[in-house]
Amino acid sequence: MRLLVTGSNRGIGAHLVAEARAQGHEVLGLTRPGRGGELEADVTDHAALHALAVNAGPLDGLVNNAGIIGPARQSTLDMDFEGFRETLEVNTLAPLAVAQAFLPNLRAGHRARIVSISSQMAWMGYRKSDRIAYRASKVALNKLMQGLATDLAPEGIAVAVVDPGWVRTDMGGSEAEDDPRFVARGVLDIVTNLTMEDTGRFLHFTGEERAY
Repeated sequence: MRLLVTGSNRGIGAHLVAEARAQGHEVLGLTRPGRGGELEADVTDHAALHALAVNAGPLDGLVNNAGIIGPARQSTLDMDFEGFRETLEVNTLAPLAVAQAFLPNLRAGHRARIVSISSQMAWMGYRKSDRIAYRASKVALNKLMQGLATDLAPEGIAVAVVDPGWVRTDMGGSEAEDDPRFVARGVLDIVTNLTMEDTGRFLHFTGEERAY
């Protein structure tokens, strides 16, 4: 399998790249310039993404992993709106932009699939309001990817979003419950085994379907 992973220089992305390569897959890591990826671009630079895709070759999978936690002030009563806008650019719009840019590469691949890293904080079933910019960006990501799944279904390209749990990374912090290596293995299993029966679903990294 030939994969493209965004945000591949640290956290879940770095572990996902290492695990995929250990299993014999070919991986292209996409990072911001100067972060050491095989491909380098800011994921919010849509023109740069399209330029990279021209020579990237066929892809069997895309993992939209790049993301940010958002601004320090992100309460509904005290919002850093510029920070909120950046959070939406990176967490919501960029995954769709990456998918669109590399769609010709995925169409040229084998049983292509797109997996985007979401969050348990996107769940609409409770009313927590902390980190609301981050939460809102992941809710919107889920809806975008659900729509992309619908639009790509006629082409047989499966699309899913994954809840990685609370992961011990720079974003999740040292008190988080889940080991990033274990999470990365779970995400890779989902990418490897994703079929059209799963398209449009929100999955826990262990493989179970979870509620939006």
